[in-house]
Amino acid sequence: MENYSMHLPSYSIGDKVYDKIPEICEPYGTKVIAIGGHKAVAAAKEKIVKACQNTTLEILDFIWYGGESSYENVEMLADNEKVKAADMLFAIGGGKATDTVKCLGVKIGKPVFSFPTIASNCSACTSVSIMYYPDGRFKEPFFYPAPPAHAFIDTDILVHSPSRYMWAGMGDTYAKYFESTVSSRGEELEHYTQIGVDVSRMCFEPILRYGREAMDSNNVGKISYAYEQVVLAIIVSTGIASIFLTAEHIIDYNTGLAHAIFYSLTAYPHIEKNHLHGEVVSYGVLNLLLVDKDMETFQKVYEFSKSVGLPICLEDLEFTPEDIDKLAEGAAVMKDVEHNPYVVTKEMIAEAMRRLEEMKNESYNYKEKEHRY
Repeated sequence: MENYSMHLPSYSIGDKVYDKIPEICEPYGTKVIAIGGHKAVAAAKEKIVKACQNTTLEILDFIWYGGESSYENVEMLADNEKVKAADMLFAIGGGKATDTVKCLGVKIGKPVFSFPTIASNCSACTSVSIMYYPDGRFKEPFFYPAPPAHAFIDTDILVHSPSRYMWAGMGDTYAKYFESTVSSRGEELEHYTQIGVDVSRMCFEPILRYGREAMDSNNVGKISYAYEQVVLAIIVSTGIASIFLTAEHIIDYNTGLAHAIFYSLTAYPHIEKNHLHGEVVSYGVLNLLLVDKDMETFQKVYEFSKSVGLPICLEDLEFTPEDIDKLAEGAAVMKDVEHNPYVVTKEMIAEAMRRLEEMKNESYNYKEKEHRY
């Protein structure tokens, strides 16, 4: 690319960051429309209203985003008279709510401020929305030049959200590191892509170091240093890495085998119904490391997954060993594995899945078993 611009996230993090709403948002106008999920709005509304009292900011309404990150809901919101009257949009909630409002902001030309209420993804800080059909099927990524104007990451709200969201978010976050480093291996990269790969290390190391303690903090609703570090990894580090890795609006360096396995498994309805995105992706990471023969790192991630209860075998995702061949075949044909330093075959994926099944009932030591790969 030539003559390009990069727009990076602006964010505040802490338990009192909503106090900064007036000074950050007032330069953009006076009329606010807040859009999000029902539970998310319930969690954040009182704080947002209090922060806007005695300021020039007027909240026109809090409205539901529609329940799915779809172009249909974007159009529905764009037709809302209060949305039309607003100077700025407040996106409140998880990934789907935030992605919907970010897309809306681009379509109608209004600034978006994000207010994440769960620590499960980087939507609040990145410049892409993942769009779905109204029935929940994946449609496409929708890219735009810049992330939200500012993200207000309230750790007090986040730490009182269900810990399963951060639990799954950790798995999706460290996948960024493994997928980008593998997919870019051996290449002379553009400056922005290399920055994305380098930043992705911050999607893995803090989670490995602080993830267990962060989960303990979330389970008791108490903010800790470890909790904040994991929140930053999930929401901010991943957002920054994604912006650089997708600067050309391609997925070559922003995905890989872990997500290919995820998409293969989502062909089965119970995955969407019973499991979270990052939960499934974390299982894909274990397979990626086995296929890549990085046994030392594999052991670290495998032990971490066991320590926090992330999936380590097919049973954890309601499959059996009899499903391996069809799951491996589905993953091998995904576009996510097309840009790789070596060809990923269904046989390689199936062997990795079988090895994980063997590990369920044995004490695993990679130094004794690495000769098998």
